[in-house]
Amino acid sequence: MDMDDEETTEKYILENFKVIAVVGCSRNVGKPSHDVPEYLQQHGYRIIPVNPFADEILGEKAYKSLLDLSGSKIDVVDVFRPAGEALQIARDAVAIGAKALWLQEGIISEDAQKFAAAHGLRFVMNRCMMKEHYRLIDKV
Repeated sequence: MDMDDEETTEKYILENFKVIAVVGCSRNVGKPSHDVPEYLQQHGYRIIPVNPFADEILGEKAYKSLLDLSGSKIDVVDVFRPAGEALQIARDAVAIGAKALWLQEGIISEDAQKFAAAHGLRFVMNRCMMKEHYRLIDKV
């Protein structure tokens, strides 16, 4: 995928998908896994935290796993977990009917990319959702 295709996918996701399950969402202010979802929440996205060690983050009920969201309308699964977990998260994203999988900056998984493509998920990896929103949407 060349840069233009990637940017088109990012922009499409950011403009059209508003419900984001954040796997690895943190309660700790100052961590990207807290500050990025908070930024997105402040820009009109519904954030659904997925963190097995929290009951609530950013004023939203936190879920223990993505599979607990089965039956919910989830547009994007945004991932703040190690690359080694990305393929299983991709499987779970498909299982709950998500439309896109976004691996945050520093997370690279060719296996998750192949799985997402094979199952019709829009896919972004190694990009920060907040930075891309700011670059593609907020600054326009």
